[in-house]
Amino acid sequence: MIPQVKLNPITVEVIGSAFASTVEEMGEALVRASYSTNIKERRDCSTALFDAEGRMLCQAEHIPMHLGSFIGFVPYVLRHFGQDGIQPGDVFMGNDAYEGGGTHLPDIVLAEPVFVEGKLVAWAINTAHHSDFADRGHAHIYQEGLRIPPVKLYRRGELQEDIQRLFLLNCQVPAERISDLRAQLAANRLGNIRMTELCGKYGLDTVLAAGSELMDYAERKMRAGISAIPDGRYAFSDVFDSESLETPLEMSVTIEVRGDEIALDFTSPPQVRAGLNVVYTALLATVYYAVKTVVDPTVLPNAGLARPITVTAREGTLLRCAHPAAVDGRITACQRVVDLIHGALAPVVPHRVTAASNGSVAVASFDGRREDGSLWVYLETIGGGFGARHNKDGLDGVHVHMTNTSNLPVEALENEYPITLRRYELVDGSGGNGQFVGGMGLRRVYRAEKPCRVQVMGARLTSQPWGLDGGNPGASGYFTLNGARSGFERASVDLAPGDILEIVTPGAGGYGDPALRDATSRVRDLREKRFA
Repeated sequence: MIPQVKLNPITVEVIGSAFASTVEEMGEALVRASYSTNIKERRDCSTALFDAEGRMLCQAEHIPMHLGSFIGFVPYVLRHFGQDGIQPGDVFMGNDAYEGGGTHLPDIVLAEPVFVEGKLVAWAINTAHHSDFADRGHAHIYQEGLRIPPVKLYRRGELQEDIQRLFLLNCQVPAERISDLRAQLAANRLGNIRMTELCGKYGLDTVLAAGSELMDYAERKMRAGISAIPDGRYAFSDVFDSESLETPLEMSVTIEVRGDEIALDFTSPPQVRAGLNVVYTALLATVYYAVKTVVDPTVLPNAGLARPITVTAREGTLLRCAHPAAVDGRITACQRVVDLIHGALAPVVPHRVTAASNGSVAVASFDGRREDGSLWVYLETIGGGFGARHNKDGLDGVHVHMTNTSNLPVEALENEYPITLRRYELVDGSGGNGQFVGGMGLRRVYRAEKPCRVQVMGARLTSQPWGLDGGNPGASGYFTLNGARSGFERASVDLAPGDILEIVTPGAGGYGDPALRDATSRVRDLREKRFA
């Protein structure tokens, strides 16, 4: 029950800023305290605050996909443990996509309740991608790692050592896992302290009321932005291709705008026997991101923004899968969901969308054994082109939309793992031509120095990121092993010392008639070989 407190706009703004600074500080603590390269270098993690009822107060500006790991977690804990089963000092841990709101198993969620004056008032929560479950099959979720429903890792401040041992026994690199878990614990503890301090400074009732008002404000801004889109039904379809699929699949969306509300209905093929399927919370996170980018990017990242949005998709399909579908590579399909939404709304709000970005998350997951017998795992996700806008060129070689990680610097890569990075560059001719040209893809070339295995995943390998308003499409991506574009179909492959793996990511579409591009930019395009 939200207390009735008289608020002024300044107090609400100050408390909202405190929420934002808290989640950002939590994120920095997590990155700085972590051990694995995937978190300390690539920043594959996110942090957030939720209220006692399981509604998001604020999410850090990290990785939009991770919202899908949050929005079902606290509600699950509340349903299964109840208020009486949640005590100060408890820490809940989970990752499962079907029991607890996760979206894929490597993203381990930790949530800590915040108590003030003996009352549960909020949750500090974070997720981090534990780069561990390598060389797995993806026929169903039981092949993808250890499934953990939300359980108590700490009970009243006491570590549940049996739970921790069970988790670590199922990990390939347990020393990394325990260190990263401790970093996650520290981040949540910091969030708990900051929320407690905030309540002490402004009063518990004022902070809770401000949280509720901030959600209402986000809802009002979303509704105002939706109202600016003409009422009507808008549809778009696209193809989804991947190394895990024998043939490309078609997916589509129908969007209906009615006043200040928007409804999105997705059609996709039946769920597949590959790790490309999307659980509903992951679909929701993707839709919330994509709609926000079109409607009003300044809307506060809290639960209020979702209220005017309805999302439907048939259960058992690729975009709303059912147990026991595999989900490890779900973000690749989610990238295509963003393309669908932007493509559908482009005719009515052309200046609010971009041409298609690379539409993929190229993934290389290496694993091997060190000389002392211990295992190592190295995960890399690689960016590509960002779509051109109506008045600007697209960006080159960046992560787009649902992912926002960094590359692993060459120095860290070669220091940690028996791999040499031979080339890291923009791909000539990969941007789509147009009045404004699409961003260029990336080339990353690895040489194995010791025997290991690698699994690669990606999309837009046969299709191309589309252009808008006469702009040309960007180039497709591809993989090669020792110069041959084969050997990666739905399986990991062995690498011997000296083997060369090349990953080329897609570019992005151009925007507008190429004949309208100004002469100065055209000279630079030719010099930089931006398009074919």
